[in-house]
Amino acid sequence: MNLMISMAAFALAASISPGPVNVVALSCGAQFGLMPTLRHVLGATVGFVVLLMFTGFGLHEVLPRYPLLTELIRWAGLAFLLYLAVKLAMDDGELDLGKPVRQPSFLHGAAMQWLNPKAWLAAVAGMGAFVADGEARLISLFALIYFIVCYLSVACWAYAGAFLGPYLRSARRIRVFNRSMAALLAGCAVSLFYV
Repeated sequence: MNLMISMAAFALAASISPGPVNVVALSCGAQFGLMPTLRHVLGATVGFVVLLMFTGFGLHEVLPRYPLLTELIRWAGLAFLLYLAVKLAMDDGELDLGKPVRQPSFLHGAAMQWLNPKAWLAAVAGMGAFVADGEARLISLFALIYFIVCYLSVACWAYAGAFLGPYLRSARRIRVFNRSMAALLAGCAVSLFYV
């Protein structure tokens, strides 16, 4: 039981803390509302749990042997997060109801986790701390616990965004909010690179 509590505490600390996936969930929640953003939340959760399981079943042993692969993942993640930040910062905030809007998606949420340096650090650290011997039962237990905690944590950020949404009904407020979120996203990306 103590191991399960420790796993849940680790998952909570890693999942609820500010990071790129949570910032995007907050922004999507504000722009699209809670229900559409839950696709992003589910995608991010599934994406992370798959990464966690791959890490548990041996990826954490491969990465130290191939430091170039680790660096490629870090640089690709940094580039992707900065790309998202630039797109968010350049949004004009206009509420043009006539143009098609790209809503949050399951695949986008999952891809964010695979390109998120914070997710890689959490997966490797978590598996190293709780399942270093690669026991399948413990990997599965940790993945199940992480799924529940991660989903609820990212959903909290989406809910916070949905709560803020009604206050962001003017183009100026949306621009300020989007640029603030872009700055946070860029800051998260850069700070994770130095961890």
